[in-house]
Amino acid sequence: MVDTTSDALRAALRAIKDPVSGRDIVTAGLVEGIEVRGGLVQATLLTDRAHAAAMEPVRREAEALLMRQPGVTNATTILTAHKPPAAPAPTHGHGHAAPGGKALLLPDVKAIVAVASGKGGVGKSTVAVNLAVSLARLGHKVGLLDADIYGPSLPRMIGLSRKPEVKNDKMIPLQAWGLSCMSIGFLVDEETPMIWRGPMVMGALEQMMGQVAWGALDILVVDMPPGTGDAQLTMAQRVALTGAVIVSTPQDIALIDARRGVRMFEKTKVPVLGLVENMSFYCCPACGHRADIFGHGGAKTEATRLGAEFLGEIPLLLDIRVASDAGTPIAASAPDSDAAKAYAALAVRVWEKVSGTTAARGSGPRIVID
Repeated sequence: MVDTTSDALRAALRAIKDPVSGRDIVTAGLVEGIEVRGGLVQATLLTDRAHAAAMEPVRREAEALLMRQPGVTNATTILTAHKPPAAPAPTHGHGHAAPGGKALLLPDVKAIVAVASGKGGVGKSTVAVNLAVSLARLGHKVGLLDADIYGPSLPRMIGLSRKPEVKNDKMIPLQAWGLSCMSIGFLVDEETPMIWRGPMVMGALEQMMGQVAWGALDILVVDMPPGTGDAQLTMAQRVALTGAVIVSTPQDIALIDARRGVRMFEKTKVPVLGLVENMSFYCCPACGHRADIFGHGGAKTEATRLGAEFLGEIPLLLDIRVASDAGTPIAASAPDSDAAKAYAALAVRVWEKVSGTTAARGSGPRIVID
C-alpha cells in the first residue's frame, strides 16, 4: 500500500541539506508543515528575509523530491518569508512579471478570461462551460480551468472523472467537447471535503496553472469560485488576466454581490468585459408563456450604472440544467437549440472584446430568446 502520509514525506525530505547548518532540513527544523489531500501535497519551509534567497534552491529541490514520491499526484513547496526584491526575471508571452518578480504563469495563452460572480447559485459554472464550448465551436483553441477548489463542478458538467496523466512532471489536461480541461475534481474523490487553508488553495491553483501542460491556447476560460477571496487574488497576481465576465441573476440581492465582483477586479487592475444576466426569464415549453421569475433587466441596468458592457441575457431553460447534469454541455450536445445560440452569441462578443476585432463598440449583441 502506498504511504503518502505527512510523516513518510517528512522522512523523505531528510535527504535534502540545509545550506546554512549542513544538517538535513527536517533535523534543522526548517520543515514547518506538510499537508496531504488526495494526492496533492503542500510543504511549508521556514526561513527569514536574510536567508530566503539561499533557500529558494532548497525549496525547488524539496518540491521535486516530493513530486517523485509514490502516490503523490502534485506537490508544491512554499517559503514562509518573501524573497528580497530582485531584478525582474525575463518573461515571454504576456511580457509581465507578477508581484515579487515572479514570471507570470500561462505565458503561452493569448487571452485569459475569468468568469466570476459575487455569490454562488447564479449559474456561473454553467455559463463558463458553455462559453468555453461555444468558443471552441468557433474554431479557437480553448482551455477550461475550474478554479473552485472547495466546490469543483467541472468534472460533472463535462462528464469526466478520470485522473490526468503526468508527463515530464506536468499534468496533461483532459480533453472533452473540444476543450483542454483541468479541475481539482479530477484529482480527488467527488465526496472528499476540501478543508484547506488559504495557502493550500493558492498553491493548488498555482499548480493547475504552472504544472499543467496547457500548451499554446487562443483563450483560457477560468471558472472562478464565488466571492472575492484567495482564489481571485491568486488569479489576479499570477496570470495576465485579459478580463472578467461577471455573471448575475436579475434580482437585487444577486446584483449587490455582482457589484462587489466588479469592484474587486477593478481594484486588481483587471478589465471587466461586461455583465451577463443568467436565468433572465422563463418560457413555458408547453404554452410559451413567459415569466420573469427572478425579475428581469437588473443586470443590464447595473451594467449601465457601473459603466460596464451588458453582454446579454441567458434564459432559464430546463434543457440547460438537464444537459449540465448529464455531463453534455448544451452548447455541444444541442448546438441548434435556442440555449446554444444564446451561448454562441456570448462567445462571439467575448472573443471580439479579447481579440480586438470588434467592429463597433457599445452594447453588443443581445442574447435574447423570443
